[in-house]
Amino acid sequence: MSAFRELTFTAFGEQVKVADMVGNLIGLGALALGWRRSVLTWPAQLLAGAVLITVFLGGQVPGLIGKQVIVIVAALWGWTQWHRGRRDTGEVEVRFANWTERAVLVAATAAGTAAVAALFHAVPKLSWNPLLDAYIFVGTLAAMYAQARGWVEFWFAWIAVDLVSVPYSYTHGYVFSALTFTIYFVLVVAGLASWWTKARAARTAPLAKGAAA
Repeated sequence: MSAFRELTFTAFGEQVKVADMVGNLIGLGALALGWRRSVLTWPAQLLAGAVLITVFLGGQVPGLIGKQVIVIVAALWGWTQWHRGRRDTGEVEVRFANWTERAVLVAATAAGTAAVAALFHAVPKLSWNPLLDAYIFVGTLAAMYAQARGWVEFWFAWIAVDLVSVPYSYTHGYVFSALTFTIYFVLVVAGLASWWTKARAARTAPLAKGAAA
């Protein structure tokens, strides 16, 4: 595994880690599957997380390692949630979170980030940038929780995490992680539009039925 982690090649003057590239390509596939509301998004996310953990080991980036641990754990939970939803309704349903759910998600993310950052400050060897690591770690958990619940807002949560984690990856030498941001952004926008349209149609359907009646 260490040999795979050390494999590199040079592209456009930058050194690219092969494992970093493979993990991110699988992650791109997982994001595309999530856009299509396919249950396969979860095993793909799990695999991408496992590959990227091997990439970040030894890199002094606990936030990025923690992010992938969260990806794996949340992927297992999200997998069961989407399987249950598809079994009950025949498809994976998506919706807008209500204002209470949004407020709880934001508050929990802020509190969790503060708590994890305090832990990293208390144990300096865990992180050279406690706040950023904590933000990435907790933000990923919040985003995947929202995805598992089928909330449209999960796409915004991913954008918020990636705006920090992508440049953070680049500064630590994980070039392919940073280079894929543009592709991620395109997929996130497309996924957001798709889920938004689906959720809005589901929300207005009862009103249309009532008007017809």
